[in-house]
Amino acid sequence: MANFHSILTMRDISIILNFYYKTFKIRPFMNQFNHLKGIQMNTATNKKLIIERKGFIAIFTINCPEKRNALSDELLIDLHNNLVLLSRNNDIRCVIFKGAGDKVFSSGYDIGAIPVKNASDPGTEPKTPDALIQALAAIKNFAFPTIAMMNGHAFGAGFNLCACCDIRIAADDIKLGMPPAKLGIVYHPKGMQQFLEAFGMQTTKEIFYTASVFQGDTLLQKGLADYLIPKADLEKFTFEYALSITRNAPLALKGNKEIIAMFEKEMTLGPENMEKALELVQQSLKSDDVKEGQTAFLEKREPKFKGC
Repeated sequence: MANFHSILTMRDISIILNFYYKTFKIRPFMNQFNHLKGIQMNTATNKKLIIERKGFIAIFTINCPEKRNALSDELLIDLHNNLVLLSRNNDIRCVIFKGAGDKVFSSGYDIGAIPVKNASDPGTEPKTPDALIQALAAIKNFAFPTIAMMNGHAFGAGFNLCACCDIRIAADDIKLGMPPAKLGIVYHPKGMQQFLEAFGMQTTKEIFYTASVFQGDTLLQKGLADYLIPKADLEKFTFEYALSITRNAPLALKGNKEIIAMFEKEMTLGPENMEKALELVQQSLKSDDVKEGQTAFLEKREPKFKGC
């Protein structure tokens, strides 16, 4: 398994950490799409998120190659709102997610492009759920099947996005990883639940306990990818797979997905356990270990955690 230091940059580490440290104020943007009648969507709604339509298939491309396809607040809101829009009828029966270029699917959550208001400002609006949590939930709960076309590496929230998709089709040279444990961080319970639903208890334990980078045949052995395809054939294979889905009856697709989701929801934490889980997250963020994890990463050395 590869070493994180050979893959992640200083920007990537700030991207990963930002998911845990920031709570953002999100305004509803749905009104900007009211002019889109009948889901006639075939161009970009935002340069950071390119949306194309091919028949009953929508392709969402994360288009931030200069930031290793990081997931910015703006992009996540756009992604969420478009998925809500597409859910209004049966015009789109499969959604494919991919990253721009062929090196990185997504390096995770972006810190650079997000303005954060001071909570003490008089004009501060009430907080709403985090943009990333909203977007991942929109992918997970989309009425029709979703596919992660993993055309490059995926770390942190980028890996989490793939976990939210129904099907994962990967290029044979990609790497996947979740590094929170190396940074002294307890991962958010909603994200961890999405990993449990996608990969099962044992594999999720390995992902979060070891914080390893997974690649090659291990992706298939651990169930992290459903198919491992040569990069030159990835797009063709994925599109043909999506076509095979859209040829089926839309009511059957929606109904089958909804019933599967009912079984998955049995893993949901109740209010009391959710509160305890969030307390554990906060405890880790306030610890000396999280500072040591960041420092050790930047100094390219093994961290010396003390458990406090």
